[in-house]
Amino acid sequence: MKFTEYAKTYIPKINNAIGTILDKKLENINNAFLKTYYEELKSYLLAGGKRIRPLLCIAAYNAFTDKKDDSIITPSVGVEFLHNASLIHDDIIDKDNFRRGNPAFHYKFQMYHNNYILKKMNQTDFGNSIGIIGGDSTFFLGLEPFLFNNFDRNLNLEAIKYYEQAFADIANGVLIETDMVNRKNLQMNDYIEMVSLKTGALLEKSILIGANYAGIDDKYNRTLSTLGINLGIIFQITDDILGTFGDKEVTGKPTDGDIREGKYTCLLIEAMNSLDVKKRDYLVNLISKSRINDGDVEKVRELFIEADVINTCKKLATKYYQEAEDSLEKLTPVINDSEKEFFENLLKFVLEREF
Repeated sequence: MKFTEYAKTYIPKINNAIGTILDKKLENINNAFLKTYYEELKSYLLAGGKRIRPLLCIAAYNAFTDKKDDSIITPSVGVEFLHNASLIHDDIIDKDNFRRGNPAFHYKFQMYHNNYILKKMNQTDFGNSIGIIGGDSTFFLGLEPFLFNNFDRNLNLEAIKYYEQAFADIANGVLIETDMVNRKNLQMNDYIEMVSLKTGALLEKSILIGANYAGIDDKYNRTLSTLGINLGIIFQITDDILGTFGDKEVTGKPTDGDIREGKYTCLLIEAMNSLDVKKRDYLVNLISKSRINDGDVEKVRELFIEADVINTCKKLATKYYQEAEDSLEKLTPVINDSEKEFFENLLKFVLEREF
């Protein structure tokens, strides 16, 4: 089954499971602000997204079982809660006020701050504080699908271990990324290490959680991990390209954010290692500014184009795509054809996506 067909079948069910968890939370709340808080959280979680992580979990489960039922839907949404928890925190760190074309969670509460007559805390601090708590709340809500479902207790405990590992990996990836901004002479291997943790780990754990619920033999875990991590690397490389050269009307995100933040994307690292010394120093000077204006952004883009970073980074993504395909081939004898088609189609979609 193609990725789009899988998505059409399961995304409504995934959204329904997410909504049910938030509705149960709202049923027990009387405080007016808490009700607003969880309603905004529900709105944020249901505002869109490709739902790749729960779809991976569902597909991995279905790949290894002949009994395809909807029991996997509930635990599959745990990884989507964790993903959104990281996005809420990322937007605060990156000072991004919009996500998927809508106000970011912390920014919603910066605007909500206007409702207060007494303003003891300024607008930015208020929104950021609520956003930090929002990410924490979303992380803990993500545990509930593993605690309340129809699967065996031991399978749920194993899934929670993967969930905890994913959270730790994401945090470590963000820490490495934060440190990278203050370092020079970075190589592409530094970038790959970071994105393997920040992006790849949750895709990997989504697959492993689904396979866990299918009761697979542990001997397949390494191959599944390679598939998931490489999928994450491809996704992030493509995301970096779209983050600077994409169409913001299609992606829903500004195309100057990464440059203004001096973020060490694959584009920046490749340019710094490809340009001559004079232009490299000029690039470093531009991205090191405390405030980067529109003209600076365009100059950085021009240097990226001169260094041909788009083509080089696309070639790098293709390398990891081929490795992921090799992993999928190893699994061919033991997985269902419909899910093999799903994974093949998803890999191609992530490599070629425009949003």
